[in-house]
Amino acid sequence: MEISSEPNLKYYQNFYKQQLLEDTVPFWFPRSIDEEYGGYLFMRDADGTLLDDDKAVWIQGRGAWLLSTLYNTVEPKPEWLAGAKKGIDFLRQYCFDTDGRMFFHMNRAGEPIRKRRYFFSETFAVIAFAAYAKASGDEEIAAEARQLFGKCIEYATTPGLITPKFTGTRPAKGIGIPMIMINTAQQLRDTIGDERCDEWITRWIAEIEKDFVKDDIRCVMEQVSPTGEIIDHFDGRTLNPGHAIEGAWFILHEAKHRQNDPHLIKLGCRMLYYMWERGWDKEYGGIIYFRDVYNKPVQEYWHDMKFWWPQNETIIATLLAYLMTGDPKYAEWHRQVHEYAYAHFHDREHGEWFGYLHRDGRLSSSIKGNLFKGPFHLPRQEWYCWQILNGYLNTAPAAANNAAAEHNEPLAASR
Repeated sequence: MEISSEPNLKYYQNFYKQQLLEDTVPFWFPRSIDEEYGGYLFMRDADGTLLDDDKAVWIQGRGAWLLSTLYNTVEPKPEWLAGAKKGIDFLRQYCFDTDGRMFFHMNRAGEPIRKRRYFFSETFAVIAFAAYAKASGDEEIAAEARQLFGKCIEYATTPGLITPKFTGTRPAKGIGIPMIMINTAQQLRDTIGDERCDEWITRWIAEIEKDFVKDDIRCVMEQVSPTGEIIDHFDGRTLNPGHAIEGAWFILHEAKHRQNDPHLIKLGCRMLYYMWERGWDKEYGGIIYFRDVYNKPVQEYWHDMKFWWPQNETIIATLLAYLMTGDPKYAEWHRQVHEYAYAHFHDREHGEWFGYLHRDGRLSSSIKGNLFKGPFHLPRQEWYCWQILNGYLNTAPAAANNAAAEHNEPLAASR
């Protein structure tokens, strides 16, 4: 089968808009807003039934970010701004410990249950505060966003400030911190601005390129030694293709921000290419959760499952890579992952996506929300793809727009 190099961008633009506004967002809101205690109740079954009224702090931040972002970029609906405020107020009132660190897991009333070493709750509070400050014009919350971003920089760069996960016997560092800090800085810069963002984004991208991207063996490591060497043990060999692909689109986004910086485009596309090769399941489709860098067995028993969020990140990365390079292989990859994900994860009856599938596409759990899944990766994917397609189609040559509008299917094909 010969695949056309011209994807139907207009189809995707309309599809992502419709899914976001008519399917994904309505599953979560307004039902998830906790009118009694504030914040959000996200732990839900397939039909939206509440399974647990506890609250994950990082997903409280993600929910407030989403509603604020919709208000800022789609339509200034008062209910979106009011809903965002529910999350912001809950975070500010209950979710900071006396040492300034944030908790991870709260009960419904805002009493802490668990606090983790990671500062990911803080990074999502930064982007939530920044997006809400832009939406509301609240300068006090804008100042809190910038102050918390500064604390995150300290946590990321000061040895010993965060309790290490392991002893010093086998020191290691993960790609997660530079990745999440790139996106945190990008969100802060794009909403309320901060003069530190560009410099730190450059530093974190350089660290990823130097220490985690391995061109000789065509992969992006999840964990390396402090100086970038592969650690030949189970944890050190384990790759997370979806995570690396998420990092790839953060770098491509930065390339776009910097007037299509050619070096960053090449870097982001290499990361995507390497991890598509390693992560795409050629038998069943979809991005597999874990791989071993040397193709040895993986320790984690869920290694061959399909989680929702790697598909979301790959949908973004492949579309962005195509729009920035025009390379038809990225259009074809986008079609493949888009069709797989919406055929297997999407719940046509109740909306939103299931979170967890077996490798062959069978449903593992009907759950839609828990401590780790909520309204973030999927709505962010649909929102971001819709927005970048808006920008692209508004500036692309008229012929490209006309060609895209002629098709009724996502990608034209000829046999």
